[in-house]
Parts: sequence; structure tokens; C-alpha cells
Amino acid sequence: MVKNDIKKYRGLNEKDVEKSRLKYGSNVIPPGNRKTFIRQYLESFGDPTIKILLVALGLNVIFFIKNFNWYESIGIAVSIILATFVSSISEYGSQLAFEKLMEDSEKIKSKVYRNNELIELSITDIVTGDFIHLEAGDRIPADGLLIDGEIDVDQSALNGEMKESHKTSAIKIDYEESNDKNLLNPYLLFNGCIVTHGEGTMLVQAVGERTFYGHLAKELQEDNEDSPLKQRLTDLAKTISKFGYLGALLILTASLFKSIIIDNNFNLIQIAAYISNPYLLIGDIIKAVTFAITIIVVAVPEGLPVMITVVLSSNMKRMIKDKVLVRKLVGIETAGSLNILFTDKTGTLTKGKLQVTKFISGNGNIYDNMFSLKEQKEFWKMIYISSVYNNSSKLGYDGRKRKAVGGNSTDRALLDFATTYPLIDVNITKSSTIPFNSKNKYSLTSVKGDVDLTLIKGAPEKILPHCTNFYNSMGVKTNLTNIFNINKLVKTMSNSGIRLLAIATSNNKLNTSSGKFSDLTLVGIVCINDELRQNVKYSVQNVINAGIQVVMMTGDSKYTALAIAIESGLLDESKNHIVLTSDELNNLNDDEVIKLLPYIRVIARALPQDKSRLIRLSQKIGLVVGMTGDGVNDAPALKKADVGFSMGSGTEIAKEASDIVILDDNFLSIGKAILYGRTIYKSIRKFIVFQLSINVCAVGISLIGQFIGVEMPITVIQMLWVNMVMDTLAGLAFAGEPPLIEYMEEPPKVKNEKIINKYMANQILFTGIFTTLLCILFLKLPNINNMFRYSSKDNFIMTGFFALFMFCAIFNSLNARTQRLNILSYLWKNKAFVLIMGFVCIIQIILLFCGGSVFRTYGLTFKEFIVVLSLSFTVIPFDLMRKSYLRLRNTKEEVAKFL
Repeated sequence: MVKNDIKKYRGLNEKDVEKSRLKYGSNVIPPGNRKTFIRQYLESFGDPTIKILLVALGLNVIFFIKNFNWYESIGIAVSIILATFVSSISEYGSQLAFEKLMEDSEKIKSKVYRNNELIELSITDIVTGDFIHLEAGDRIPADGLLIDGEIDVDQSALNGEMKESHKTSAIKIDYEESNDKNLLNPYLLFNGCIVTHGEGTMLVQAVGERTFYGHLAKELQEDNEDSPLKQRLTDLAKTISKFGYLGALLILTASLFKSIIIDNNFNLIQIAAYISNPYLLIGDIIKAVTFAITIIVVAVPEGLPVMITVVLSSNMKRMIKDKVLVRKLVGIETAGSLNILFTDKTGTLTKGKLQVTKFISGNGNIYDNMFSLKEQKEFWKMIYISSVYNNSSKLGYDGRKRKAVGGNSTDRALLDFATTYPLIDVNITKSSTIPFNSKNKYSLTSVKGDVDLTLIKGAPEKILPHCTNFYNSMGVKTNLTNIFNINKLVKTMSNSGIRLLAIATSNNKLNTSSGKFSDLTLVGIVCINDELRQNVKYSVQNVINAGIQVVMMTGDSKYTALAIAIESGLLDESKNHIVLTSDELNNLNDDEVIKLLPYIRVIARALPQDKSRLIRLSQKIGLVVGMTGDGVNDAPALKKADVGFSMGSGTEIAKEASDIVILDDNFLSIGKAILYGRTIYKSIRKFIVFQLSINVCAVGISLIGQFIGVEMPITVIQMLWVNMVMDTLAGLAFAGEPPLIEYMEEPPKVKNEKIINKYMANQILFTGIFTTLLCILFLKLPNINNMFRYSSKDNFIMTGFFALFMFCAIFNSLNARTQRLNILSYLWKNKAFVLIMGFVCIIQIILLFCGGSVFRTYGLTFKEFIVVLSLSFTVIPFDLMRKSYLRLRNTKEEVAKFL
């Protein structure tokens, strides 16, 4: 239907509104399946390591009800509660993104034609078919068609592009709901965008979740897949379960073999008599089962969930000092596992604000330093007058300083530039103004006072051809003779992605209806650019050196995007790197995109769905994906990514959807987050090596001890202290491991890589076996026993054993924290480790001499103490030999990458 057929503008009546609402829905985005905190908390018990702990706790209660090991049970229960509670608090905050989106939307008011009147309604009352009156400053409340007037629209909330989009009224109008979501369509308007200039009327064609904005909000409600750490912990849980079950089966078999075969001297008659006695047989079976279940409980590293929570939480505090705020704990570790990082340009690589960066005078001089312009007083006066009085922006105050407000982004940049060195003695008044619009590409203002001129500002191709003079450095008109060089500079600057604005004056009254000028005097060419952040090239290179592919996604044109990518060091044309536009990307099927993905470095004119698609395809091929962003348009991609980085100055929705907030908006801080992530993952692995080595020792002693007359030689009270050291205190100690720059030179971990690799398994197995043999030899060798005082209940040898076991663990913590031969390497950078392990040593010595019957410790002589200390110290040279052997078989770099 043609536009002129529209009634001017009667609008819908109440019956029409209800009919439309029933057919197309309301202008609200329905909530998804929101989870309460209690539900989040209950779901956290599905974590694989938590499941193992629950089984261990249940077995501990059921089978040891008679002699209830409440210390072990309380320790496991506390581990479960702490790990699940902290995790739930973190995850519960992630659904606030959608709630924030709804809260912002409901505050919007719009001017709507209803029942022959123009009234103001809440955005939630708008329906498909409504006519909305729009003017500068209004936020567009729904998707629709501009049917009257011309407006400029800021669509940066949806596409990230700072340049306003010019919209004109449509020639033909469709009253039905439209599925067209092309932001570049000159007739379509979209919910969430801001009108910056002009006035018009919009016909609403889509509301609520059917809008472009609604699709973004809906994506925020989708659940993410498990993080790489959670997937690795799931595999670890399976491995630990197998180890525990295998150990339990071996001990069950060994215990029954001892009771049935060995204790009956391999005599078939005695064995038959034993089996025929059900009381003896059942008693020994129960004893064997109980012993096997004890091993399952001992084998479970109940400190692991708590340690992970501790190491993530403690590093959160350290990261805040580096301007990195972690919203979701697991996001820290995931950052260290990144394979590919999709980054926004505006506000991330660049400062996020248009600024005048250069000024080209009429004689071809390029000014980078604006202070030198100010020194040329008469020339600066002409620049100042042209910039301030032919400008739609005004000076405002943001609570800290005066700044340009209103108008478009170009005018604000120009006004901020001019008022850097304001002139206070200027007597100028405006007599008439023709504002800038995208069609004419210029603005005019006639002024009187100190000068009587017409000020012209616009696109260079509109202004330069009509300039015959220019102002020299003294502010005097001079013949313009080098227009060829000026045009050449303009072309060069334009091709490098810089926005250019020519400013000129005229003594004549201009004929604006024809759009033609003559005899203009050029003031200069203003170069406006969203500059790269300081050190961004170094920051990008640092991330690339870490083996992470960085892809810039921007709403800017291909030429602008290419210029920024080259300047920031993202793109290397010698390496077959590719720049694609959104249209080019959408012309490729998924298989073609996956094939090109390793070479893609820039996506220009990027739309939110492009970001989500690339993230989905990257995850499909097993990559750990990161995404940076600051706008509403980035929120779905931030949520879909394995780890989302939002900017501190970005929208609240982007922050809520992200895992990590970069407080200083600096790409350098993203590199720091990646370094912390890698450090944390290494800390977790070091803790696992430390704890499982002791667990292997405990299981080994239990397995072998039955055949040599050694029961589990550690009491329940002693085990409480052992668990405290192995779990809480060791977790705190390893949590403080320093982030080393060398970690950024390692390639990222493969997403499906197991948390326990070959190097770790080697260390756990050999250290566990060595300490097991050491402990058994300590208890059984007469030569060692004779070094300790005699006691009918073996009080002193068992005191020595408790000391041996604990000091082996303490010395082994030094082995576990580094793969270097120098076990003291960077030790003093982890002061917490030194203090905690020092504290453990002091308490252990006190317990040895003051524990008494409670801890079954009766003190040691100096000689006995030196013997224990010397034997336990042997775990260090043993591990050094193991490390040296591996270095002989592998290069230093190959060994280093294992941890």
C-alpha cells in the first residue's frame, strides 16, 4: 500500500490494540525458566567431584556407624557445603542479565497515536500496528518501518558501529509483521536504538521477543555448555573412582585371601573347616568389605572442590588489583584455556570515543600536536569559531569536567577538540543555521560579530572542489594552489579508516537549495578517529604469542576494520589472513566457515548473529572460545562463549552476561586474565599431584600392610590433622603460586585434555610408590626400629612414623609445585606457601612432643628426630632423579609444557 493511503494518523483504538496483542503478542520479553537460589544450590550437587564425596560420606556413615569416624565425615560434609554454596552464589548471578534487560525496557516511554490523539505510553503497552512519533533523543521502542520524515539513528547498541545510520521514509508500506532484520536497511528502525537527529513516524511491525532486540534477550536465557574445567573434573572424577574401586577390589581380594588361605597355612582341610564356619567367614567378609570401603573414602580427594574454590577466590582478589573483576569463578581458569578470542573493536582495542587526532591546514601541513595550532592565534580563532558555532552539540558537565553533549558523535568530537583551548573573548552570534543531514552531507551557520561569515562544515568531496582560498598560519586568506596534494592526503587518510571533515567559510550568502557552493575559503581538514588504546599492539601480540587466535569483529566498514587490524598487529597479510564482511560470511555454509576459520582475523559490518555463529562453530570443532564486548549487541555472544570479557564502561547487560569484567577497558588486562587463568590451572594440577601422591601412599600401605602385619598406622585424630594439611592448608598454599610470564609462551591446552596428564601420572605413581616403600621399611626394618627407644606398645616408633608420613608430605609439596630441578624456584614469590608450610612444620613438631595420648605421640630424641627428618627428606632427591631422567628423554620445553 502507498504511503499516502495512510490516515494521518488516527492510530489504533482499544479493540484494535487487543486484537493485535492477541495475534502478535505484547511488547515484553517473557522470562525463561528462571532458577531460584535453592534450585541452583541443589543442582550444584550434580558436580562429578561432589557426587564422589557424597558417596564417600554415605559409605562412611553406613559402614562405620559403630565406630563412627566423625572427623572424616565432618571434613567431607564441610567440603561439600563450602564448594556447592560458593559455586551457587556465583552461578545465581548469571541470570541477572535478562532481569536487567527487562528492567531497562520497562522504563521507556513512547509517543503513540491512539484514538486520533498523540499520547505517551509505556513501551510494554505498544503493539504491532501502532504509529510512533520519533524525534531526536528518543529511544526506539520496537521494530518497524519509518513511514514519514527522515532521521539519523545511533545503532551502536546493536551493531557496535559509532557512525549514525540515516533512515528515510519507505515508499511502500506493509502493515503486517516483518521478518527483515537487516540493520543496513534505510527504511527499518530497531528497538533499543536512539534517534540522534530529525523527526518522523514509525509503523510498528514487531514487538517483544519478535524484535531484533528480543532475539538478543532470548539468547541470554539459553544455558551454556559445561566449562572446560568442569569437563576435565568430570574425567578426573571417573579416574579417581576407578582408582578407588580398583584399590578397594584389590584390598578386598587381598584381605579375603589372607583370612581364607594364608591364615589357614594353605591347608585344604583347615580352609574347608574355616569356610564351613559361617560366623568366622561372614565376620572376615564384613571386615574385608569395611576395609575396602575405607580405602575408597581415603582415595577420594575431598579437599579438591574446596581447593578449587579457594584458589579461584583468592586469585579473584589479586586480579582486582590488575583491573580484572571476576563474576563467575570458573571463568578465571577458562580464560587460561582459550584457543580463540573474538574481540570487539570499539571500546576494547580502541578508546571507544571519537576524537580529533590530526588537523590538515590548507597548505598541506599535518598537525598531530594541537597545542602548536593554538599558538597560531589568528588561525586558531578561525578553527575555534568554525568548530564551536557550526555545531549541533552543546557543552555540558558530567560531574567531573565539561564535555560535549547532544548532537552526533562527529559534532561532539569537534566541539571537544575546539574547547580544549577555548577562546573567552569571542563576540559571535548565530543568525541562521541549516543542520547537517546524511543526504546533503554538510551543515551551514551564518554568524555575526567579530566576523560576518557563513560557516560550512561537511564531507571533503562536498567542500573541497569549491575552495579557492585557505587561511594560512597567520589567519590570512591565501590562494589555494595545492588542492591536488590536499585531495591526495584526504584519500590516504580515508583509506586508513579515518573520518574526515572539511571546514570552510564564505563571505557570500550561499544558495543551499541547489547544494552548490563557490569561492569558499578552506579552514582545514579535521581528522576524526577512534584511536587505538595505549599499548594495545603489545597486548595483542602478547595474546597471539600465547597461541591464541584473535579475531576482531566490528560494525565498521571493511576498509576501517582493515586499517585498525593492521595498526593493532592483528592481521599479517603475509600469513594468508582473511578479512570478511558480514555478507561474505553469510554467503558461506558452516563447513566452509570452519575451513576458513584458522585464517579469519577480521569480520567487518558484523551483526550479533555473526558473533554467535562463529562462537558456535568454534566450539563445535573443540576450541575454547573467548569473547569481548561492551554493548547490548555483544551480550548473547558473551554468554555463549566459554568465557566472556565485558568492559567496565560497557552496558550493564553486557557485564551481567559476561564471566569477567575488564575494569579499565584495556586489552592488556585481558592478557593478564589469561595469564592468571593459566596460573590457576597449573596450581590446581600441582595440588592434585600433591594430594594424590599421599593418597597412593595411604592405599599402598593398606594393601601391602596386610601381608606383612602392618595395619593402618595412623589414628583417627592424626588423620584429622593430615586431612587439614592435605586439603585446606595445602589448597591455600598452592593458591598463591605466582603468575609467570613464561606461561604466556606456552600453547593453550586442548579442550578435551585430561586434567591428569602423563607427567602428573608419572609423578603421582612414582612418588606414591616411593613413600609407600619408605613407610613400610620404616616400620619393618630392624635396623631402623633399633634407632628408636623400646616401648611395649611401640609408642616411639609410631610417633616416628607419624612424623615421617607428615614430613614426607611437606617435602613432597616442594616437588609438586615446580617441574624445575631447582625446587626453590620462585618460592619467595609465593609467600603464602612458605608461611603455611612453615606453620605446618611448627605445629607438627609441637604435636610430636605435646600430643600425648590424644595424638598418640610421645616425643622423639634429637637423634630420632634427625633420623625421621633425613628419611623423609629422601623424597626430594628421589624426585630430582625422576625429573632428571625425564629431561634426558625429553627437551626442557617438552617437560615444561606438561605442567
